[in-house]
Amino acid sequence: MQKKFTELSFIIGTFFLIISIILITGFFTSDLLHFDNNLFAGIGFFVFGAIMILITPKK
Repeated sequence: MQKKFTELSFIIGTFFLIISIILITGFFTSDLLHFDNNLFAGIGFFVFGAIMILITPKK
């Protein structure tokens, strides 16, 4: 597990997953963030983050 935190793809993927969760929940819960762009960006960030985590080399 310690090795995973030194992999840049895992760190980038985790960052994009966190941002996507913020954007998607903000879209559904906040009037201030209720824009279609936030939903589409959140979905795109989620997919990108998941791909980055999945391509992390397993040792």
